[in-house]
Amino acid sequence: MIKVLSYLCDCPKGALRIVLVLALTVTAFGQHTLATREFFYAGGNYSGPPLKEVMAGQMYVEVLRPQRVTQKYPIVFFHGGGQTATNWMGTPDGRAGWADYFLAQGYIVYLTDQPARGRSPWNDSRNGPLTMPASGQVERQFTAPEILGAWPQAKKHTQWPGQGEKKGRRGDPIFDAFYSTQVQGLRSGGVETQTLVRSAGTALLDKIGPAILVTHSQAGPFGWLLADSRPKAVKAIIAVEPSGPPFRNNVFNTGNEDKARSWGIADIPLTYSPPAATESDLAPVREQIADGPNLAICWKQPDPPRQLPNLHGIPILIITTEASYHAVYDHCTAKYLTQAGVQNTRMRLEELGIHGNGHMVMLEKNNIEVATVLQKWISTHVK
Repeated sequence: MIKVLSYLCDCPKGALRIVLVLALTVTAFGQHTLATREFFYAGGNYSGPPLKEVMAGQMYVEVLRPQRVTQKYPIVFFHGGGQTATNWMGTPDGRAGWADYFLAQGYIVYLTDQPARGRSPWNDSRNGPLTMPASGQVERQFTAPEILGAWPQAKKHTQWPGQGEKKGRRGDPIFDAFYSTQVQGLRSGGVETQTLVRSAGTALLDKIGPAILVTHSQAGPFGWLLADSRPKAVKAIIAVEPSGPPFRNNVFNTGNEDKARSWGIADIPLTYSPPAATESDLAPVREQIADGPNLAICWKQPDPPRQLPNLHGIPILIITTEASYHAVYDHCTAKYLTQAGVQNTRMRLEELGIHGNGHMVMLEKNNIEVATVLQKWISTHVK
């Protein structure tokens, strides 16, 4: 929870200033972490006829600074589809979120709203049309997959907060609180969004310097693209169930021609070696068999594979929950990175004894337990 405390101060030349101090209640630890709160916009550019220029593409960035910074690098959080930075600020049943937790660990925390989403302006002359996630889609994919999900692992979902027969569904107050946070996003999908975030995200890194990136779901390609654009500024990527798998969708759309992420792990170009002039140069091939039961068959590059040199040497964690639809195919993303010469750590929560989580793990009952896993990984991999 975030409490805003204001007080007045005597400032130079008689000016009166309101100072805001955030008291972040980290309930899981029974303590209060004092922080300052700021915001700014990264990126954006003007276009239009003279005297009628408008700006578009700018990204809202909220900054939380602990009373004492003890960590070398800040953390930048990128939310997924239908979401905003509120994903990281707290849970729909009123518990502390990941922003609170990492602030308490001494990190400066940056929270972003994707361009053309939330507090980042959408411009009808520059951006494509919008779409809104339906409540039934949210129930099936995020909050009640144990009832509505069609993938094998869905029935293992137990961690969404609430109780009773409506838990995770419309009419339950916790579900309704969560669904009320859903917002419109660009209907055009990956190309437009990733192009906007690559531009605004590089502007953000140029402003703040080296940082750790935490991406979720739709934001997965943002981490790869920003590392490709600013490899020295990205000190680590924690990809929480990143958009995937490479080249073809799975689970919800399984047709052989349902193409996606035509550059392997992104919808827009990445730097490959040898260079790939067009996406068709990657010439993806389908593996013959799945790596195990209830797992998707992966697509990969043909041998010898092109490399992703700008991602080499960056610590990368891909984290997957037990009951999410990502449990079917996140291994394909990890294998693709490995084939392209990018070392990464693939972590399945159930193998750590953490069971029952779905795709919105940062909001579920054990969200702080999972955050401690991320912090432990950072402490051993980021120098």
